Amino acid sequence: MDIILLLNFMGPEMLIILLAILLLFGGRKIPELMRGLGKGIREFNDARSSVSKELREGMNGEPTKVKEKEEIKIKN
Repeated sequence: MDIILLLNFMGPEMLIILLAILLLFGGRKIPELMRGLGKGIREFNDARSSVSKELREGMNGEPTKVKEKEEIKIKN
């Protein structure tokens, strides 16, 4: 129940938070902050998808490129 109350930011609360962010960082820094946030989210999603892809390949028993390279090094 407490979680629902914490996530219920609508109307005046959201407006106050946005004004506080604008006052703290200024109009010129906000696009830079959002750009950095977007890059961070994109990198996180890329890493998450690559990990899930590796897990799926591992469960299917398909060798990955890294394993193939290691096998070639061992043979030589």
